[in-house]
Amino acid sequence: MTHPAIFVSSSCVNRRKIKDSVISLVEHGYRNIELSGGTHAYDQMEQDLVELKQKYNLRYRCHNYFPPPTRHFVLNLSAAESVERGIAIKHIKSAIELSERLEADKLGIHAGFRLQPKVSELGQSINRSQLLDEAIAIQLFVEAWQDLSQHAKIAGVELYIENNVLSAVNYKTFAANPFLATDYTSIQHLLGLTQGRLLLDVAHLKVSCHSIGLDFAEQLKALIQNSDYIHLSDNNGMADTNKGLQSDSELLDILSSAPLQGKTFTLEVYDGATSLSRSYQLIHSLLEQQE
Repeated sequence: MTHPAIFVSSSCVNRRKIKDSVISLVEHGYRNIELSGGTHAYDQMEQDLVELKQKYNLRYRCHNYFPPPTRHFVLNLSAAESVERGIAIKHIKSAIELSERLEADKLGIHAGFRLQPKVSELGQSINRSQLLDEAIAIQLFVEAWQDLSQHAKIAGVELYIENNVLSAVNYKTFAANPFLATDYTSIQHLLGLTQGRLLLDVAHLKVSCHSIGLDFAEQLKALIQNSDYIHLSDNNGMADTNKGLQSDSELLDILSSAPLQGKTFTLEVYDGATSLSRSYQLIHSLLEQQE
């Protein structure tokens, strides 16, 4: 069942400890696992991951908010407050170091925000607040990225910038885009300034395109050529709901005609084991067709 280019996010199963999330995915036959948010910190976490990796011959990849901090915060490399930005940088450096110890080759980090939302607002509508000037937010992100890139280079870990999601609700609330890197133009601009790699979250792009009024198919076809690391799930364009892939969907139709060789994929499907398995088989079949 396992394809070397397909990973499954630990967030696909809802467990308090990452050990239990990994075991659940292993029991369903998955061996390439992206360690992501949603779990809690605990003693012996890294030891558990190492033991499971050795026992089941697993491949890991860390993502954004992993390892889970002891005190939750909003990870924002564009935070106006130096203390908040410093906490984010410190967390990512620990993720880089953990990636090295787990032999995880890639680490994806979300692009910055022009505001500092509360933890409870993540993935939801965000209360209106003063937005940081976009040029300043970008500069803060670039400076942080340069620091982190040096750290990652020494560790042998490839850093990736993940595109943010802009919902219609947040676009209306702010009457502007409070996030960096949401569409082709803003993504390419940030990549150019950082010389970074793109972790393309297809579901984020779909929602952002719907909010801004851009052609999703056109944007996806352009961006997928510039990325070798893709996050996959689907939605109705209104919100990032992490639905599974469907054989008759627009998304699968676009992917079927896109060049997929040389890329790796992480499934972020949260609507059940059956949906996750179906999504895995669909992307597995597309990859086999292009081999």
